Amino acid sequence: MQANDTILITGAAGFIGSYLVGYLNHAGYDNLILADDFSVEKKAPNLAGKRYLEKVHRDDLFAWLQANPGRVQYVFHLGARTDTTEMDYEVHRRLNLEYSQKLWAVCAANAIPLVYASSAATYGAGEHGYKDDHDVIYKLQPLNPYGVSKNEFDKWALQQPQQPPFWAGLKFFNVFGPNEYHKGRMASVIFHAYNTIQSTGKVKLFRSHHPAYKDGEQIRDFIYVQDVVQICVWLMQHRPANGLYNTGTGKARTFNDLVKAIFDTLQLPANIEYIDTPIDIRDKYQYFTEADMTKLRAAGYYAPFHTLEQGVREYVTTYLTTGRYL
Repeated sequence: MQANDTILITGAAGFIGSYLVGYLNHAGYDNLILADDFSVEKKAPNLAGKRYLEKVHRDDLFAWLQANPGRVQYVFHLGARTDTTEMDYEVHRRLNLEYSQKLWAVCAANAIPLVYASSAATYGAGEHGYKDDHDVIYKLQPLNPYGVSKNEFDKWALQQPQQPPFWAGLKFFNVFGPNEYHKGRMASVIFHAYNTIQSTGKVKLFRSHHPAYKDGEQIRDFIYVQDVVQICVWLMQHRPANGLYNTGTGKARTFNDLVKAIFDTLQLPANIEYIDTPIDIRDKYQYFTEADMTKLRAAGYYAPFHTLEQGVREYVTTYLTTGRYL
């Protein structure tokens, strides 16, 4: 991947997509084609000051690609409907499954490498573990329509005889960091906890409804967004074996750890209140996720990940307290 190559990024106005745009700009990549719906005004600051060639509405992307053959050399497909509380599968089928299938077909037909966003939501309750082996994919039982749509595309991709020259589907775990400010309910716990501390001096966490876990001891693999985009770019540059790759740290931490890291960064005593998990997500709630990172490490990715404390400290001090974007 050279600085003069043209790179298409879908979901470019969203959280991870806009961070990737900024990251690539800082690395000297300006020939970017940005695709998104661009209709949500809250997303506008995500692209402020960033350098790119053109913005294309997601609904017009395939017409644009047809009208611009050979223009794009790489595709990062990060666009999706990511609302895990959206229960209408047709929304996810259209935006996550069918849209991705169409983009895959373009990449395969034109020999364009493709890195796309899958999700740890595909692992469901974790009854089959969190290992990104391809033979496990067909056994997974996601807990919501979003996870189902992501897993359906993963399964479909593995079955395709015609493929891009390189492709990687990244199973994102709990990503946090700057540029997520527009996500509302779906923003990270860190984002919500910081704002709650600023307004009330305390944080509310979900009470455990599982006998094996104490309140606040539910466990997640939290990964800082900078680590996520570094993995995306590394895969595109080094192109190991095609397939699915976990994108976490491999070290799960509790929500209590996370909140205490925020209080520590703000130099405040921890003040946590536990509340019932909402009924609409209680029976689909994951109590433990931890990425098995063996495959990515074996592929040659050796960069260290931010610890939870390091990521929280940078997010809070550099971005949340200043309102900055990357």
